Amino acid sequence: MYSPQIRLANEIAVQFHHQPPDKAATAVATHIRQFWDPRMRADLRRQIEAGSRGADPVVIAAVALLD
Repeated sequence: MYSPQIRLANEIAVQFHHQPPDKAATAVATHIRQFWDPRMRADLRRQIEAGSRGADPVVIAAVALLD
């Protein structure tokens, strides 16, 4: 079972899978930046950096684009 942040980020990523991966990652990063609390963003980043399994590749790329 994935953490709530991974699950939510993956759900967002699915909405952008029709776009090229770089554009999808930018869109996901933009959404997360605009709508997620800073603590949620930080937790997502920590999980991705720790190698959390189950994260969509678009989410991993999006996290790299976050502040």
